[in-house]
Amino acid sequence: MAHSSLRLLAEDEADLSIISAAVQDAIFKVSDAVWSPAKRRFTLRLQRFVWEAGVEKGAGQRVWAAVAFDSVLSVQSKKVAQSRRDAFASLLAITFEPEEAPGGKVRLGLADGGEILLQVECIDATLADLSEPREAVARPKHDI
Repeated sequence: MAHSSLRLLAEDEADLSIISAAVQDAIFKVSDAVWSPAKRRFTLRLQRFVWEAGVEKGAGQRVWAAVAFDSVLSVQSKKVAQSRRDAFASLLAITFEPEEAPGGKVRLGLADGGEILLQVECIDATLADLSEPREAVARPKHDI
């Protein structure tokens, strides 16, 4: 099946849940998480698992992608190895916690209890694939 590059825009919680599903189990280097305070932009370059292609056999595919959040006021993190810029993290989900409308907190939940928390004026996110897919080393698995 031919790969169709994803390009998604999120302006509300429902849109953000679609981006979250697309980046579930993405992996990234800590150094690929970039906060630009002057631009009020947080970007994350990652290798996302191509869930939409389906996995009938083999390990599936991964593609380089970027997710960007605009209108970001601040960024905090918990249990992220910032001193080890070559360390990898696994993104599990992106959620939104509304506060004073239209603002709130965008939470990037990571494996092993880590998180990146973005204080935003509003939901303004984009996801774009940057490469052709390639064979994944392994298919993501979760203990339920």
